[in-house]
Amino acid sequence: MNEMAGKIRNVALAAHGGAGKTSLAEALLYNAGVTTRLGKVEDGNTVMDFEPEELKRNSSISTAFHQYEWKNHTISLIDTPGDQNFFSDTLSCMQAADSNIIVIDAIGGVKVQAELAWEFAESFNTPCMIFVNKLDRERADFTRAFDDAVKSFGSPKPIILQLPIGKEDNFNGIIDLISMKAYTYGADGKASPCEIPADLQDDAQSERDALIENIAEADDELIEKYLEGEALTDDELRTTLKKGTIARLFVPVLCGSATKNIGIDLVSDFIVNCMPSPLEHALWIATDPSGENESEIKNSADDPFSAFVFKTVADPYAGRLSIFRIVAGSIGSDGTFFNVNKDKKERFNQLLTVAGKKQNPATQGIPGSIVAVAKLKDTVTGDTLAADGNKIQFKCVKPLPHLISFSVRAKLQGDEDKVFSSLVKLQEEDPALKLERNSETKEILVSGIGQVHIEATLEKLKRKFNVEVLLDTPKIPYRETIKKKVRVQGKHKKQTGGHGQFGDCWIQMEPTPRGQGFEFVDAIVGGAIPKTYIPAVEKGVREAAVKGSLAGFPCVDFKVTLDDGSFHAVDSSEMAFKLAGSLAYRKATVEAKPVLLEPIMKIKVKTPDDFMGDIMGDLNSRRGRVLGMDNEGKNQVINAEVVINAEVPMAEILKYAPDLNSMTGGRGMFTMEFSRYDEVPVQLAEKIIEEVNSRKE
Repeated sequence: MNEMAGKIRNVALAAHGGAGKTSLAEALLYNAGVTTRLGKVEDGNTVMDFEPEELKRNSSISTAFHQYEWKNHTISLIDTPGDQNFFSDTLSCMQAADSNIIVIDAIGGVKVQAELAWEFAESFNTPCMIFVNKLDRERADFTRAFDDAVKSFGSPKPIILQLPIGKEDNFNGIIDLISMKAYTYGADGKASPCEIPADLQDDAQSERDALIENIAEADDELIEKYLEGEALTDDELRTTLKKGTIARLFVPVLCGSATKNIGIDLVSDFIVNCMPSPLEHALWIATDPSGENESEIKNSADDPFSAFVFKTVADPYAGRLSIFRIVAGSIGSDGTFFNVNKDKKERFNQLLTVAGKKQNPATQGIPGSIVAVAKLKDTVTGDTLAADGNKIQFKCVKPLPHLISFSVRAKLQGDEDKVFSSLVKLQEEDPALKLERNSETKEILVSGIGQVHIEATLEKLKRKFNVEVLLDTPKIPYRETIKKKVRVQGKHKKQTGGHGQFGDCWIQMEPTPRGQGFEFVDAIVGGAIPKTYIPAVEKGVREAAVKGSLAGFPCVDFKVTLDDGSFHAVDSSEMAFKLAGSLAYRKATVEAKPVLLEPIMKIKVKTPDDFMGDIMGDLNSRRGRVLGMDNEGKNQVINAEVVINAEVPMAEILKYAPDLNSMTGGRGMFTMEFSRYDEVPVQLAEKIIEEVNSRKE
């Protein structure tokens, strides 16, 4: 089994949207004979983009999987989304790969999501290659794209492995700098060996010399041989190229055109020859179930079975499909394993491989296998599966932070519960979604990475579960409080024949420090109110405080002292004193200078320092307060980043994600969390109160 695992290559394709990842996957599959035609994204006939939401947008919104055979090796492709709205799925699925292909558009160069994918690969310590795509297009420039990669990525350094033959419409071939052989490609994508064009021979020799020096630096013996002027053989170069690539000493750069199928066969050759097998992956770090004691897990079929679930697909008919990467050990086509996170056994009836929109039966899973099972009861994304008794847990990545929220309501009356239960199933599929019921505003809130992320989720909700919803901006959970100390009487007296109702209390109401909540003090002396009725006064105040006197928002941060009152031996009751307490509260809040409070969010904005001034100005315009900055630079000054810490009212930042995106050209990111409540400026408070009260009317 270890020998079989050595023939596996798990490769994630990652890039900015539109760079051509899916087109590259289609060409790789076509060349291997998996498909009979070269699928095109714009024609909606690819095997990797198949969901209606993807076909509508002409871009991937969910990671797709497929396998193909190449020179006695099995290559598993992981085609990840390039749109920032769905990049949390990219992060989750890249952790299952042994290597990455970062695709760059030869026209536009390196864009934001390619930089982020590079950072993900760095965090997982997985080797990469760069594929410069679209060299057949107008304004395509290989040298410019390579220089952009060097400038944007920094370390490990990109090194040129191939040169293109021809430019734009005339691009038709590749020069391999190790073998110094050239290939031209026909319309069918078949390569034909040819001589290196005369006008490229000097460039090719110069780039080969630079390549040899870069490769030699990965091996002490080879660099010594090189410095002594000895010629290095092609086999020595290829062996050391693989060694340096896997060790992340450099990143080889290949080139071609996915849609014209130029250079794609050489990409498959490179994957087989230079990318790591699962057995060459660094040791995996696991912990015991407590999350404390770490251990190293070998990539070996001889060790106990262990795997981690990195993606879940929700299907209304087939149930959950759990996709996982096997780290060690093996499993058969059916059986049981142990979910370490849930401390439960799970049974599966059929092992599957995912190939586009299809699932094919598999006979076994070995180290490196990316397989799936359906209808596990308790397993979700991020869980560790292991042999019974092998209680280890892998640390899976957390989803990217939620940046935007909307309230959703059922389009059809009576569908409210169906909306929530269906969204729960989609949340299992997409952990980047956050779902909650706000008990105060009575809203279902859906949070995600961007508006497109939410919209695509709701399209999926309609398609998969036949549920339609309407989107609204969430209501701000305002609060009310008081600023002045007052003393008032609350008296409830009612005579209806027979037993009447009588409750009489005097309370002092005063503000407390922000965030302290509600405090009740019993200061009754001399039995002015019997002890049995005092809790009823407190209850009356508490229940009435759910609605403030300004706009009906909950009243907070005040102290009530019950200091006097009277009672009737026959007509007094707990209910009467509860009503008296609520009357006293209402009277007191009107007299005690009530004010409106709003939630203040603590926000961290990470941005290239070029945009720092614009962002700080924008935060100030949102009534924000900048608290400070931290530098978070990369290797080069040109890529220096800054983290701006600020506090901003929630009302001003509900739709900050698209605005930040616009200001920074997609290069800014932010996280936020609740900080505290603070007083709303008077003019703004008057406007909010007027709007709320007019809605009630």
